[in-house]
Parts: sequence; structure tokens; C-alpha cells
Amino acid sequence: MPSKARDILVRDFNSPDGEGAQALGPYQLQPLILREEQGATTAWRVRIDPGAKTPASYHARSEELYLVTAGDGTAWLNGREIPLKTGTFLRLPPGTTHAFLAGPRGLEMLDIHAPGCWPDHDTFFLGPRD
Repeated sequence: MPSKARDILVRDFNSPDGEGAQALGPYQLQPLILREEQGATTAWRVRIDPGAKTPASYHARSEELYLVTAGDGTAWLNGREIPLKTGTFLRLPPGTTHAFLAGPRGLEMLDIHAPGCWPDHDTFFLGPRD
């Protein structure tokens, strides 16, 4: 296990019950960089169950990068509807409101923030999370 943020880090992205995994409303979040390992970024495996819709949220400081790794669905970015499928890449500047609806196969994404953020740091929801 790394002792400093600058250490090389290798983690299995495919581990469904990875260290630090948590549910946040309809989101299932697995940090790929733990808090004590964080340097300039955070990285998450995000899973949303089939048919589940997330509330709109935004980050005041963090730029956010998403890559759809499995499934399909819809994203709303500042109110604009964007279809999602495996391979779709999204870049969200700070302040971009975003919400997701998972399709019938669910939705899985790699999510990277720079600078790093956590559900309790630089994440603002526009409505209830559940």
C-alpha cells in the first residue's frame, strides 16, 4: 500500500467490492485512489443500477472527466441531454451541473477529478440524493 501520494499505485478497476466502496443515493462509488493516497487528482469507479437516475450536482473547483466503461444511459449537462454508451468521454469544467439516467444494462464509468474531490468536499447537490 502506498505511503505517499507520489508513490506508484496499482489497483484492480474490476474489483466490484473494492476498498472504500460506498453508496451515495443511486451512485455506487469505488475510490481508485484512497484519501490517504491522494495527490492532485481523485479517481472513482461509478456504477448506477439499471433505470436509476441521479440528482443534479456540480463541483465548484474540480474539472471532471468521465469515460463510460460499460452500459448505456443519458447525461444531462447544464440541462443538455447527451446519450451515453460504452466509450463515450465527457469533460465537465467546474460548475457544470450534471445528472445521469442509467439504461437497461446499467451504467459504469471511470470518473477523474482535478483537483481531487470527494462526496463531502467540493460536491454540491441541487436536490435530495435519495
